[in-house]
Amino acid sequence: MSSTRKISLVLLLAATLWSLTLTDLTGRRVTIPDKPERIVCTGPGALRLIVYLGAQDRVIGIEKIERDYPGGRPYIIANPQLIKLPVFAKGGPPGQNPINEEKLVLLNPDLIFATYINRGAADRLQAKLKISVVVLSYGELATFDDAALFKSLKIAGKILSRTKRAENIINYIKGLENDLNKRTRDIPENERPTAYIGGIGYKGSHGIDSTMAKFPTFIAINAKNPVDRIKLRGWVSIDREKLLKWDPDFIFLDEGGLKLTLKDVRRNPSFYRGLKAIREGRVYGLLPFNYYTTNIEIALANAYFAGKILYPERFKDISPEKKADEIFTFFVGKPVYREMKKDYGGYIKINLLK
Repeated sequence: MSSTRKISLVLLLAATLWSLTLTDLTGRRVTIPDKPERIVCTGPGALRLIVYLGAQDRVIGIEKIERDYPGGRPYIIANPQLIKLPVFAKGGPPGQNPINEEKLVLLNPDLIFATYINRGAADRLQAKLKISVVVLSYGELATFDDAALFKSLKIAGKILSRTKRAENIINYIKGLENDLNKRTRDIPENERPTAYIGGIGYKGSHGIDSTMAKFPTFIAINAKNPVDRIKLRGWVSIDREKLLKWDPDFIFLDEGGLKLTLKDVRRNPSFYRGLKAIREGRVYGLLPFNYYTTNIEIALANAYFAGKILYPERFKDISPEKKADEIFTFFVGKPVYREMKKDYGGYIKINLLK
């Protein structure tokens, strides 16, 4: 055998031994270098998943949106070093997230994790840059029991040698969901108050009309959400006359849209006085969870606060603030409730008619 053929064979064997082939969330078969040490994340929530796995030390570049708007994202608040990294993309919704390919190539990443791009776009990006692209997904947004999310964690965990951590995250989510359900599942239907969520973020901030059917915080604690009557699942902007008709016992407001709601109260005070929850002081703030897609840890923490409000006897052992920091510490490594409270208000009663 010639020396050239020997070298080629050695290189082929090395590539086989030191690479990994797997299927990403678009169904693409992707070959990646073994134990990649230099990674970048692009698309809503991609970086968050890597922080959940504890692999943020391998991230070598960041999107501009992550750097410029770190508030409301525990994974960034807990890791301020990330915003000092070089910027390689604008970030933002699919189709509005141009990558500076020249800067990205200069960073020389081993691997790109991406979300919210389709199979074709991922193939084109990989072929053009000659860098492996692995697509992850949150699946159906804002759920706790999400097969796509769990599969993404397992795939990224395998790539980054964080398989045990990925399993721990999945088990932790399921464990909290089970705890929340056990606390509330046997409450008779006629003893469950109705609860409405307003101000849900969806491609930006919105006021009280912006809500969600099958809202995960309410699903987790078996709360009665009147919005479930008009839509199977997901975000919806309602006619506010429906809210007057429902007249829920409790109103929760996503604090990401609270300023818009307060502004609307000044314009339309009579509408708000028409709701008994507002007149009787049963309005509470929830931390915004849908910020550059779903912050799973915030959605879970919110469920404990909402449970404490709706069913105080069932949650008498829970301090929502302490529980939030316990959850944040597990997911992102630090207790960041105080910073979230400073930015948004935290778990508080809100007087809209003051």
